[in-house]
Amino acid sequence: MQSLQPRRFFAALAVVASVLGVTTVVAPAADAAVYPSCTQSRCAAARDVNTKWSQRGYPSTRGWVSGWPNGQCNYAGGVHQNREGQLPAGHNYLEFDVYPRACGASRDAYRIIVDRTAGTVYFSPDHYANFYRL
Repeated sequence: MQSLQPRRFFAALAVVASVLGVTTVVAPAADAAVYPSCTQSRCAAARDVNTKWSQRGYPSTRGWVSGWPNGQCNYAGGVHQNREGQLPAGHNYLEFDVYPRACGASRDAYRIIVDRTAGTVYFSPDHYANFYRL
């Protein structure tokens, strides 16, 4: 648990700086990694939602998107800044939530990240601590 504290500190610092409009450089988490494939239990859900976001044209604006099953919404997060520095530098990324929910509900940590430069899609089950290529 102690190893998470520096990462949480830098994440909190980035949020505060973002709110204040200050540019920051956040050091990548030492224990973060990018994996060449995705074999965890939630990868199937990430692949499925990637197909659905792709069919919607990967919206580039932030906000709730309606029209998901059971009257739910899902969140398009807009530009992913790669503040963790784990993904290739200089690329253009978008982020999307994996699991739909009621519009305006609290978001969880599961995201897909679309590399628009290379056409690669990643799944992060832990809010950008690790990335698994889909």
